[in-house]
Amino acid sequence: SSGSRDRSILQRDLRVSPTEFERRLLAHRQEVCGLKWSPDNQSLASGGNDNKLHIWNMHSLNPVSTYDEHLAAVKAIAWSPHHHGILASGGGTADRSIRFWNTLTGQAIQVVDTGSQVCNLAWSKHSSELVSTHGYSQNQILLWKYPSLTQVSKLTGHSFRVLYLAVSPCGESIVTGAGDETLRFWNVFSKANASPRTPVSRLSLFQNIR
Repeated sequence: SSGSRDRSILQRDLRVSPTEFERRLLAHRQEVCGLKWSPDNQSLASGGNDNKLHIWNMHSLNPVSTYDEHLAAVKAIAWSPHHHGILASGGGTADRSIRFWNTLTGQAIQVVDTGSQVCNLAWSKHSSELVSTHGYSQNQILLWKYPSLTQVSKLTGHSFRVLYLAVSPCGESIVTGAGDETLRFWNVFSKANASPRTPVSRLSLFQNIR
């Protein structure tokens, strides 16, 4: 699936011609900022510059749910791998919040004000923890415990908006990329039954790569 500035979402089958597409989904009134499939591949969440969050299923050309509580663009989207149907979304500079939704019931669950633009969200593979990256005004990385939404750690170092986030295959480390032209590696998540560790760089010699 891909989203565009033309406000559409195209769902393609990569086994056929790249010029063909299966479905065109139209609901956003402005640019599509974020897309994320659920772990069971049955639901697609889309966020837009129109401050809307839509939920789509495999069989409909219209959203099955729409959430409009965010006050800014919705770029950060993450489905929980541990709680079926639970979705987290983050709003832009005028919003600054992370919101949690039960997409099975269509209900809003929780909200936390992060104090900064929310750029990315990712769940731990091994525990009910969530990492968020931020832009204006703090440019920080925050680790949250779900569902209490207790802030576990605050990681700083980037001097500009943290635009990119990826979780390592082992599920323990993350890498972040920012507008300061650096990549930084962090060891933030612990595996199940492992003792907690202080979040530090995975690389002992290099805190960042420029």
